Amino acid sequence: MSYPGYPSAPGGYPQAPGGNAWGGYPTGNPAIPQTLGLEAFANAHQQFNPNLITGMVHDLTNSFPGMYPPGGFGAPPYGTYPQAPGSQPGVPANHQGYPGSTPGYPSGPPQGYPSGPPQGYPSGPPQGYPSGPPQGYPSGPTQGYPSGPTQGYPSGSAQGYPSGPAQGYQSGPAQGYPSGPTQGYSSGPAQGYPTGPTQSYSSGPSPSYPTNTGSTVTRSQVPSKVDSEYYDQVGSEYYDQVGTGFEESFSDMLSEIFQPVNRGSVREAAGFDALRDAEALRKAMKGFGTDEQAITDVLANRSNKQRQQITLSFKTAYGKDLVKELKSELSGNFEKAVLSLIKPSLLYDATELKDAIKGAGTDEQCLIEILASRSNAEIHEINRIYKAEFKKTLEEDIKSDTSGHFERLLVSLTQGNRDESQNVDITLVKKDAQDLYTAGEGRMGTDESRFNAILCARSRPHLKAVFEEYRQICKHDIEKSICREMSGNLERGMVAVVKCLRNTPAFFAERLYKSMKGMGTDDRTLVRIMVSRCEVDMLDIRAEFKKLYGKSLYTFISGDTSGDYKKLLLQLCGGND
Repeated sequence: MSYPGYPSAPGGYPQAPGGNAWGGYPTGNPAIPQTLGLEAFANAHQQFNPNLITGMVHDLTNSFPGMYPPGGFGAPPYGTYPQAPGSQPGVPANHQGYPGSTPGYPSGPPQGYPSGPPQGYPSGPPQGYPSGPPQGYPSGPTQGYPSGPTQGYPSGSAQGYPSGPAQGYQSGPAQGYPSGPTQGYSSGPAQGYPTGPTQSYSSGPSPSYPTNTGSTVTRSQVPSKVDSEYYDQVGSEYYDQVGTGFEESFSDMLSEIFQPVNRGSVREAAGFDALRDAEALRKAMKGFGTDEQAITDVLANRSNKQRQQITLSFKTAYGKDLVKELKSELSGNFEKAVLSLIKPSLLYDATELKDAIKGAGTDEQCLIEILASRSNAEIHEINRIYKAEFKKTLEEDIKSDTSGHFERLLVSLTQGNRDESQNVDITLVKKDAQDLYTAGEGRMGTDESRFNAILCARSRPHLKAVFEEYRQICKHDIEKSICREMSGNLERGMVAVVKCLRNTPAFFAERLYKSMKGMGTDDRTLVRIMVSRCEVDMLDIRAEFKKLYGKSLYTFISGDTSGDYKKLLLQLCGGND
């Protein structure tokens, strides 16, 4: 087409397919429908006043003297540039096929723009645009182009074009025009263009991500608490699809996906300030009387790590030892509970082990409780602290206070050498279950050493599978077999190990129940478990307690304790179920 008063340019664009001069761009992919063309802008001229646009052009050209041509605004006169082969007249030689200059433009300012939209834009991708950035743009500001935003130009880096992204075009690095079909358009919903996929996106899988050929375990499937039932459920589905090698591959996957979950009722306080807490404790103990509630509010709502920082800040600020200050102000079970919270957790364990051994009797259940429930790393650190604090090794004290197979059981546990992998070898599970049966129910007498070797060395997931396999062989639980084959401390110790390995929260729930049932309260056991498990799995212990005994742990504590001691324990419990 041509504008009124301008000579027609030779060549021109072909008619759009379908007889629509405003037709859309073909995508080049049969699976992708033809994109919407410029017909969406067919009525745009009705929304503008051409006289205002003409006035704006005149104001712009008069504001920048020296623009080409003088005193006006427009393209260079026809014939200024030499004819390039295969291009329209008036186009620079290094811009083959560049349709930017319509021959015959007058050298003076334009006499008005047409009120209707141009007829004759291409319906397909431009033929003849350079595939790379146009060569030959001036390095300085281009004379004759407006410095304001000109509609229709892309936001490339060539000087003289608008710096903001033009509507419907991509603001990528391509300077000028797109090199391929539709590649110059943004992937988002541009005005006047469809939001569907374009040829710039591959329909196949991205090479940077593996394709999914089977079922996967996503993070939305990860439970808040990993238990044996979940392992069995997901594991069996995984095994059905991958076949042999399930034990190794699935266990490796679980070890990477599942992270330890904090099931404690006490967690690190947000916005923690050790000095501020130290000041609160100082204020609670200063003057006549003691504010026990203020002490509870601070210590029962901070993690053990934060309590150690408070202790250090207290000595730094006031030159006094916090433990000694608390001892002088408090008494009874409340004092014992508060001082237990102040100690570093593993030092507290070492101290409890020492107290369980020394004296007239031995608290065998305390020894089993701590040694069977701690990790290898924790047991190693307990051994180190024990030696540093009491000048003797834990193993030496155990040997001096116990004997026989029970002594061997405790010594085995103090080594901290249990397999901690998640691997479950079904063949080994069947063999261990059969060995346990043969060492007990399947023979005259009992081979306690075989029980000791399996229970103290195998991993927790493995032993859970062994206990289930043993039930299939013997038709009853392994605890019952232990009670029938052993006696005394060894029987209680072996049963405690089995219960702790099978279900640790249930083991501690039973220990708490026994500490409070009947006449009197075993406050030492009650405090030790509440303090040592409040940051580990107290929420699970509460759930198991309610399931086993029909009442909440909170209710039991409320009915068996009193005063500030009760308030502190209830705070560590974390709530009523």
